[in-house]
Amino acid sequence: MGDCTVVSEKVKYGPQQVDLDRCVHCGLCLNACPTYRELGLEMDSPRGRVYQMVQVSDGAPMSPSYLEHIGLCLACRGCETACPSGVQYGRLVEAARTEIEARTVRPWYARMFRRFIFGHLLQSPPTMTFFGALLYLYEASRLQKLVRGMGFLKLLGRLGDLEQLSPPAEPPFFFGQVGKTFPAEGQRRYRVAFLAGCIANVSFARLNEATVRVLQKNGCDVVLPAGQGCCGALHVHAGLREEARALARRNIDAFLSADYDAIVTNAAGCGSTLKEYGELLDDDPAYAARAHLFAKRMKDVTEFLASIELNPRMGRVNATVTYQDSCHLAHGQKVRAAPRKLLAAVPGLEYREMPFSDICCGSAGIYNVVQNEMAMQILERKMESVNSTGAAVIATANPGCMLELRAGARVYGSGQRVVHVVELLDEAYAAAGGRG
Repeated sequence: MGDCTVVSEKVKYGPQQVDLDRCVHCGLCLNACPTYRELGLEMDSPRGRVYQMVQVSDGAPMSPSYLEHIGLCLACRGCETACPSGVQYGRLVEAARTEIEARTVRPWYARMFRRFIFGHLLQSPPTMTFFGALLYLYEASRLQKLVRGMGFLKLLGRLGDLEQLSPPAEPPFFFGQVGKTFPAEGQRRYRVAFLAGCIANVSFARLNEATVRVLQKNGCDVVLPAGQGCCGALHVHAGLREEARALARRNIDAFLSADYDAIVTNAAGCGSTLKEYGELLDDDPAYAARAHLFAKRMKDVTEFLASIELNPRMGRVNATVTYQDSCHLAHGQKVRAAPRKLLAAVPGLEYREMPFSDICCGSAGIYNVVQNEMAMQILERKMESVNSTGAAVIATANPGCMLELRAGARVYGSGQRVVHVVELLDEAYAAAGGRG
């Protein structure tokens, strides 16, 4: 971000004074902030960043230092949980990034990269399928294993670090299931719509399939409405508010064309933004009411399953498991008990609570790509907490966290298996011999 040039002084969306004024500078947020825990710098704490936002709001220039400190924030929202004054820090940092995006010009190569990722790749199933196929060839040809095993990654510097975080490709990809309805097993109790995501259709296709099966096992007709797409969460986090609003409108049109008991997602990072569509489109007269209705129906899959009478016909899954809170589930959506309740329902699981389970793992959308060095520092500390439990399995509720934790298990851990909570439920139902 330090390479940006400030070109404009006026923006529509920036940190609002009413939100900035909520901060009383008490400092209770400091220990909840991963970057402050790593660096010990006031300007890399929530309190310090709010102070800097206030200065910019009062007319101070957007200095390279300001861009750097705002860019280094994970937007994990851990500070919101710690804050006694109710500061909506996630809203503030997203607004600050929107303002930065409007008032600065990035180098041409950064603009091209962002335009391709946010403007094309995440919104184009054919393009994701193409790159997913290339990634699968890289993995299936054993080239990836050779590159990692021979130590080539160390020679590639930062590119080698990023390769450790590359998502898997899981053909057949899940795009072909969009537009279909999967009937409940046994008596139908609910009718739910499933938002399958964007990259998850390539890199977490088996997770999406497991999600559908678990919902079916629990009496749900599962509908994947045609026309759905990327939720816009990554765009919001990157300051691309207008692009996110366009994606929100598309999903609202797709999911509110029929009536459902709930709209569910298995990606906690996406769910946090999906539940905030009402706020995102609050000033859009054509969509505001529908956006609030959409947000009201939105549920994380663990939240939904924990709220119903769970099908108890499960077999044993004999494993020791610990749970890493997804930041946007625990802090953004305030959902903590639901995933643990589901894990407790699985026969054979021995649960071990992780110290500092609600401190970010370093994933944070694409943070681990654009701030890789800090992300790896945070991940190393996270794996210390994981390793202290002695658990063989790490469960979480967000695909981005799964990628980060898999890298952590490989680099800093003991090769622990990383799964989504829903995948453990799916294994338990499979172990019961397919009984509905």
